Amino acid sequence: MDGIFTIVENMMQVGDPRVNPKKNPNIKNRLHCCEGSESAAAPPRLQQFAQVMAPKQPNTGLFVGLNKGHVVTKKELAPRPSDRKGKTSKRVHFVRNLIREVAGFAPYEKRITELLKVGKDKRALKVAKRKLGTHKRAKKKREEMSNVLRKMRAGGTTEKKK
Repeated sequence: MDGIFTIVENMMQVGDPRVNPKKNPNIKNRLHCCEGSESAAAPPRLQQFAQVMAPKQPNTGLFVGLNKGHVVTKKELAPRPSDRKGKTSKRVHFVRNLIREVAGFAPYEKRITELLKVGKDKRALKVAKRKLGTHKRAKKKREEMSNVLRKMRAGGTTEKKK
């Protein structure tokens, strides 16, 4: 980095028009030596990549070099509602568990659990796919029902008959 500073200093001393503010009125914008504006932080979807990559070096304030650019302080942004997408709240989790406890399982869910008890995972997936429409939803439902079976075996309880 010292080499870049010395190059720019030498250019200024020699009177190079590229770095002389008198001869080049746009140089102040390009030198980035002014204090002031703040830039926004990276959006959450890009922050995961920022953690994998090497940490970014601070800008030097010069318009040339590896870390060229205006020196700014990052503004701390408030969390956005879209950052919470897909995360179920405590209330929603509680309500779903309560409804599951009161209403029990749907007939197709009971059939899936019976197939899983017998060991026919592939057939259970086919039944779920036919009822739910997509392969992804079916896999999720099969996993959910196998977790229910696992909990029932661990707890020693049997499911209610309707």
